[in-house]
Amino acid sequence: MDSLFKIADFAAQGLLYFMGLLSVVSVSIMIERFFYLRSIGAHSGRMAIEFRRLIEGKSLDKIEALSKHDHSLEGRALGYGLHFVKDHGHHGLDELFSSFKLIERPALEKNLNLLGTIASNAPYIGLLGTVMGIMKAFNDLAVAPGQGNEVVMAGIGHALVATAIGLSVAIPAVIAFNFYQKKVGLVLSNIDAAKELCLAYTKSRKATS
Repeated sequence: MDSLFKIADFAAQGLLYFMGLLSVVSVSIMIERFFYLRSIGAHSGRMAIEFRRLIEGKSLDKIEALSKHDHSLEGRALGYGLHFVKDHGHHGLDELFSSFKLIERPALEKNLNLLGTIASNAPYIGLLGTVMGIMKAFNDLAVAPGQGNEVVMAGIGHALVATAIGLSVAIPAVIAFNFYQKKVGLVLSNIDAAKELCLAYTKSRKATS
């Protein structure tokens, strides 16, 4: 039994260091994704405005000009789509854009699964550290009963630090994960919009020819 309490004491300390490592990893991912998706999102936002102008103006003549904006994912997708329909027609356009999204999605979602895993599991790791710390606190009381409740209260207070750290790691990670997932979703939605505009442009050109 004594060896079990020693393991609990060692595990409680080790979990604190482990959560510190998770915090560093989480913050690193959040910073890297912030700058990457900010750049992608800025280009995507401008393309969304251009798409809206095309739809509101009921003119698709500017699509070829937008397809030359290869600094944005939507522009590159349009370029691939227009080249494809010129050579093969609109049949297979859905598959082309789906393949483009599959290729680009890993870069957009890089490390987000890891961030989500940290967000969902950090509270449980903190809770485990708290349980280990409480076990140590009661063991200290058992081996030194004359010290009274002060030993238990101090031990429990120290143990609760693990839960606080777990929550402090998880809450920002959850917020960042949801925020970045929404950013990625908007970019992928714009790519779908580019596909529909490309298809509409192809059909309009056929109608006028």
